[in-house]
Amino acid sequence: MNRRRVLALWLLAMALCAVVIARTPFVADLSAFLPASADARQQVLIDQVRSGAPARTLMMGITGGDAAQRAAASKALAAALRNSGLFEQVSNGENDAWADIGRWVFERRYTLSPAITPERFQADGLREAIDETLSLLGTPAGALVKPILERDPTGETRRIAEALIPAGAPRTQDGVWIGRSEPRAVLMASTRAPGADLDAMQRAIDRIRADFAPLAAQGLALQLTGAPVFAVDSRAGIEREVHLLAAAGTVLMSALLLVAFASLAALGTALLPVASGVAAGIAAVGLVFGNVHGVTLGFGSTLIGEAVDYAIYYLIQARGHGGHGDGWRHWLRENWPTVRLGLLTSVCGFAALLFSGFPGLQQLGVFSIAGLLAAVATTRWLMPVLMPDGARGLGLRRQLGRGARRLFGWLPRTRAIWLALGIFAVVAMVARGGIWGTELASLSPINPALLALDASLRADLGADDGGALVAVQAADAEAVLQRAEAVGTRLDRLVDANVLAGYSSVARFLPSLATQQQRRAALPAPDALKQALDAASVDSPLPAARLQPFADAVEQARQQADDTPAQAAAGALAPLVNALLLQGPDGRWTALMPLTPADPAKGVDANRVRAALAGLDGVEMIDIGVELKRVYQRYLGEAQAQALIGAGVVIGLIALSLRSPRRFVAVCQPLLLAVLLTMGACAAIGVPLGILHLIGLLLVVAVGSNYALFFDLLREQPQPDDDTLASLALANLTLVLSFALLAFSAIPALSAMGRVVAPGALLALLLSAAFAPRPADRSA
Repeated sequence: MNRRRVLALWLLAMALCAVVIARTPFVADLSAFLPASADARQQVLIDQVRSGAPARTLMMGITGGDAAQRAAASKALAAALRNSGLFEQVSNGENDAWADIGRWVFERRYTLSPAITPERFQADGLREAIDETLSLLGTPAGALVKPILERDPTGETRRIAEALIPAGAPRTQDGVWIGRSEPRAVLMASTRAPGADLDAMQRAIDRIRADFAPLAAQGLALQLTGAPVFAVDSRAGIEREVHLLAAAGTVLMSALLLVAFASLAALGTALLPVASGVAAGIAAVGLVFGNVHGVTLGFGSTLIGEAVDYAIYYLIQARGHGGHGDGWRHWLRENWPTVRLGLLTSVCGFAALLFSGFPGLQQLGVFSIAGLLAAVATTRWLMPVLMPDGARGLGLRRQLGRGARRLFGWLPRTRAIWLALGIFAVVAMVARGGIWGTELASLSPINPALLALDASLRADLGADDGGALVAVQAADAEAVLQRAEAVGTRLDRLVDANVLAGYSSVARFLPSLATQQQRRAALPAPDALKQALDAASVDSPLPAARLQPFADAVEQARQQADDTPAQAAAGALAPLVNALLLQGPDGRWTALMPLTPADPAKGVDANRVRAALAGLDGVEMIDIGVELKRVYQRYLGEAQAQALIGAGVVIGLIALSLRSPRRFVAVCQPLLLAVLLTMGACAAIGVPLGILHLIGLLLVVAVGSNYALFFDLLREQPQPDDDTLASLALANLTLVLSFALLAFSAIPALSAMGRVVAPGALLALLLSAAFAPRPADRSA
């Protein structure tokens, strides 16, 4: 064995891993746990989660002080954010903020108003429209109508504005939006950067807080929420938890190993496979996917528990065989084949995740396989170089070995008890019915208090809560706008029937070219309009002579060029167009039409909406809550199938290696019982199982196969040695304690794995001892 070469290769590999890790970004959004390929409805949903308007929207509340102070603070904060260049749009109820959009609407009122027909510009139509506008002069709306009366006597601007105002729009006081649920000013801002760019989201959030800092000195407080806040806080929380768990796990295991080995050198050597496995896992994921999800990183801290097992096996099992540097040879001859088979079963189990349609599961698979291979390679080649005779210090291993001998010798007497518990677990699962959860939110680390604040601000702002929308798709922008107009016509009927409170549509401020041309063709020539105005103004308080600006505007509209999506997206309408009109990578266009329910408590009546839209091509009504549940159910079903495939491959590999039916049953029986008992316990206490519980169960099978194979090896010996028994007990103890720490994580996705693997791994060891084949059972 060339010691220098081995050490140099290991150092080089770790240096390369460090370089890759330093260049790898870490993400925390849920898009990694959405399918890479999806149907039309799911793809729209996934695009919105990754980079749509909801992923870029921040909502703010300003509390404290009096109403005047909050209004002044809202204006000051909004002005600062608009000047920052980080935000595409900042809205707080100030009319000035909508001046550019208002100008767009006013200049194009004759192509935007749905009331434009040839009949409207005949004498009777003009008289009716003008009288309606004049009747508003004595109302609160008169202040808005009067300045543009002579240029828009038919009230097209007012009609368009009314349609654009969302149902449940925020209350206004002192020129800014205010809350309904509590005294506060409310604002909304959308970032220029896509929601998936968490670094950009962090800069936007920091800018908001920095700009608000001077206002806080006045006794005001800032409330800030939205998808960017959730994503940034989740990333920070996951990183914080991972560092804390990794540090706590390392300290705990170091203490255990120090007590067991009574040697700092052995302790340091035992941690090398752990460090190698985690580094290789992160680097492999970074190279394959270009980023590492926070849940994957959290899973890395759990690898500490399994990776250290290999070091423990070597350090204990290689000692006491001559003491002349030959202990590693004995270990390679007697124990390495079992460790290698255990590694293969673990790798085969996790390899099933590589074929998942969900990047999150694929990351976990790549991380696990690369990490385990690196940990075992370090144990196989590096540790013999550093400690060729294993760990010399005894510590408390002798006592641990004797205790393990007594326990493992007694456990076969309890087989009937374990089998009865297994039957009880099956009964508990059957009685419970559905033991699997159905919510994608089970993967989310968002604090419930933040969710409550988000719901409160969303209600005050009248912001769409993402409950339901209609997705309209077509091959080009013109076709999708025409289809959106057809959808709008049918949705208007539902609004009139009080099925919906309203909806948003890009076609309201950017009609299709066909509609623009149709409305422009409905505008009369100057002479015809003059004759109609003369007839309409008879006995009217608004004589035709005063309406020359109106006639000029109509003629200008007749000559106006068509508006296209590219022009709209490059101007004042950019925030609205970018939010509601999307072009996919395949060139197809999608128009999103969020729906507002008539009764928020009941939500949108999906059946009524789908019935109203029946027969329209390229139109999908998406109930987001239902669709997320479908995504998660597909995700869960796929993960279950892959876990079964992985387990099947593991079983096949064990059968091929043992070539004995009795030994095969003895090795697989404890794995099956460990999984059943863990699942049954969750069912008995009412804990729904999710994706990460499933991954934890797969890890129980991977680790448990190592224990079962070792007991199979030990039962071939007349008298199993205490060192091997001590190595199994110590390896299990470190794994169980590391996952027990994980069970207390504040992040649900990580705690789910801890609560499954800690008891499952302990059960796997005890059951492997209980059902290990006796020497008399060695017939093939």
